[in-house]
Amino acid sequence: IDCGLYQGYKELRLRNWDKFPINIKSIDAVLLTHAHIDHSGYIPLLVKNGYRGPIYATAGTRDLCKILLPDSGHLQEEEAEFANRHDYSKHHPALPLYTQKDAIHALDYFDRVNFNKPLVLDKDLTIVYKRAGHIIGAAMIEIHYKDTCITFSGDVGRLNDPVMLAPDNIEHTDYLVLESTYGNRLHDTNPPTDSLEKVVNNTVNRGGSVIIPTFAVGRSQSIMYYLAQLKKANRIPDIPIYLDSPMAINATEVFSHYSDEHRLTKDECKETCNVANYINSVEDSKKIDKGQSPRIIISANGMATGGRILFHMQAFCSDPKNTLLFTGYQAGGTRGARLLKGEKSVKIHGQYVDINAEVVFLSNTSAHADYAEILTWLESIKSVPKKIFITHGEIDAAKALKEQIEIKFGWTCVIPQYMDKEVL
Repeated sequence: IDCGLYQGYKELRLRNWDKFPINIKSIDAVLLTHAHIDHSGYIPLLVKNGYRGPIYATAGTRDLCKILLPDSGHLQEEEAEFANRHDYSKHHPALPLYTQKDAIHALDYFDRVNFNKPLVLDKDLTIVYKRAGHIIGAAMIEIHYKDTCITFSGDVGRLNDPVMLAPDNIEHTDYLVLESTYGNRLHDTNPPTDSLEKVVNNTVNRGGSVIIPTFAVGRSQSIMYYLAQLKKANRIPDIPIYLDSPMAINATEVFSHYSDEHRLTKDECKETCNVANYINSVEDSKKIDKGQSPRIIISANGMATGGRILFHMQAFCSDPKNTLLFTGYQAGGTRGARLLKGEKSVKIHGQYVDINAEVVFLSNTSAHADYAEILTWLESIKSVPKKIFITHGEIDAAKALKEQIEIKFGWTCVIPQYMDKEVL
């Protein structure tokens, strides 16, 4: 279930280079909840190392992976080449984990699954994909084996998100593997447009620009929607907005195509897509860093661990007039997490960059349910699960969600450790 890349702390990222923990040739199928790289990003390496079975995913996830996975390989090649050219890697030569070609080859093994249509893998094993909200194509996966059901939540979306539809209810499961990204936090209940309006106007009033690291899939489209609504209502100045991420540009087209998975009308989709100037080439990306007039730059990636956003941070973040705006979860150990903790200097491309810009975090733009929303979503389960496994969150978040579930429902919850095994 899922096959992603580790992000954040170095000891976690190093696992990406470890030998895969089980025999790859013993795997019969991969079930993919959604396209984000922390869930799908290891698939090219899995195929490169010998996996030849099906990779089951929804149509939306498949289409987003066609964008995300080759881009992931391309970025790794670029970063390895840049590290070798500037001689700042500890490895000589620096190598990519996998290449763009590897990622394109892995796409041959994707097999489409429809929401709520049972997929029979053998006489005792049936899979059902249910909508998870979160991003286009995102699913929860029910595995029915004989008389037992185990459900993997994937990433659970917001119940009342302005853009994405709410996750489906799960009425019965014997076991639940549940994410806990925001297990110890509540999202700001103010409308995201209000928060974004304040940040943009405060920055522009002091003559600065707003630099927004975003996830190319999901978050970029939401931020563009909010900015389009603000511009339409004349709540922010008519300054240029740039979407500097070929991957995010392509993902926006996918977003528009899957209109049955989000709340936006055709007109709102059109306004969202037209609010930004799309930047594809490296040359044009460099051009938007020049000049003093205020602008908004949206660029991947969301945790500032790589991609074009790093060049924009080098260009803008030493100036106190500017704002660096984070709009989503920042895994521990990432540049984004360190900056939100107050670090005033970060290493980018082998050189330290002073961070004098205002650093702001908006918690009400997240695509993850917070703990209150997860508790509300769990109320749809009619029968008591035998056990809930709390995963995909930092330890404090996982512990907090475990406690909240036990207090409210009295259900048995455990927090598995890496490589733990459970016999059901």
